[in-house]
Amino acid sequence: MRIFISTGEVSGDLQGSMLIAAMKRQAADLQLEIVALGGERMAEAGATILGDTSGIGSMGLIESLPYILPTLRVQRRAIAFLKQNPPDLVVLIDYMGPNLGIGTYMQKHLPQVPVVYYIAPQEWVWSVGLRNTTRIVGFTDKLLAIFPEEARYFSSNGAKVSWVGHPLVDRMQNAPSREAARAKLDITPEQTAIALLPASRHQELKYLLPVIFAAAQTIQAKLPEVHFWIPLSLEIYKQPIKEAIERYGLRATVVSGQQKEVFAAADFAITKSGTVNLELALLNVPQVVVYRLNPITVWIARKILKGSIPFASPPNLVVMRPIVPEFLQEQATPENITQAVMELLLNPERRQQTLTDYQQMRQCLGEVGVCDRAAQEILQMLPNK
Repeated sequence: MRIFISTGEVSGDLQGSMLIAAMKRQAADLQLEIVALGGERMAEAGATILGDTSGIGSMGLIESLPYILPTLRVQRRAIAFLKQNPPDLVVLIDYMGPNLGIGTYMQKHLPQVPVVYYIAPQEWVWSVGLRNTTRIVGFTDKLLAIFPEEARYFSSNGAKVSWVGHPLVDRMQNAPSREAARAKLDITPEQTAIALLPASRHQELKYLLPVIFAAAQTIQAKLPEVHFWIPLSLEIYKQPIKEAIERYGLRATVVSGQQKEVFAAADFAITKSGTVNLELALLNVPQVVVYRLNPITVWIARKILKGSIPFASPPNLVVMRPIVPEFLQEQATPENITQAVMELLLNPERRQQTLTDYQQMRQCLGEVGVCDRAAQEILQMLPNK
């Protein structure tokens, strides 16, 4: 059985690799050939990678311009493959731009092949109209939702939906204990370890890294025992991040392939908005979330598209209330970040409230076994299954 999977960016590659491993567990009696748009993690899980999309992606209108041609190229490559080698099943994971094109192609030219959307684009959060939602519902035979609100939204708009829970619930099961992680990273008991997560996209090096590092510089002056830990999302960011550490004079260590250890060991995190916010929350790490876009993008979104979002970070979106501080655009200043960090670090009541809120959020993410449930739903869509 040939399954084609399409996803992009660092988080999509992670989710895709976890799904592939689960499908292989659930279909031990089947010979699965998995061809994909993805990255190194999916390749390690056993997929044949048609195009590496882990570094192709952006957030925002102006920010997406450099990626239009690479995205179109990889989308064309995928469609050419599908035309020559019709699969038994297509799985789309997030990555809205390319996946809308691939899904529409399947609907028009290969309607007999089932299409499953796993982790749908967050139309339920920031949609400015129903056009994309209608397209997704139109070409999707089954939608596997990871958030309860996502399931409600797509179901009310006509999709056949199953809520499976969030795959990070499975991933963080294997995280080391705080003691083991701190021992592995040689973090002493008296040291305050703060994780800095400035970038998983290239644009974030420009818009987020300076403000996060400037806040870290101030925090370091206030707390002599602090040390910063920066787990790399992509190796290509290593050099610019190391140069920035020197520029800002930070006591910081950059690590590769040890993200779980850093998260488990951390006392706190200053982080971009994204999947990492949930990983930190599942490990009970208090955090401050920061995001900035090109000012032109923000102006267009506010003035022309009339768009607004309730929250940017997944922990807040899950419960639809502010359980972690968010500083977006003009509010994302070193002063605001520093103030929030110091309050959460030094005020035991605020810290305890965060941990209590995390427990409530955890109840909305489903039980362990998310990837296996998703794999079972997907495999049931195969012909003759």
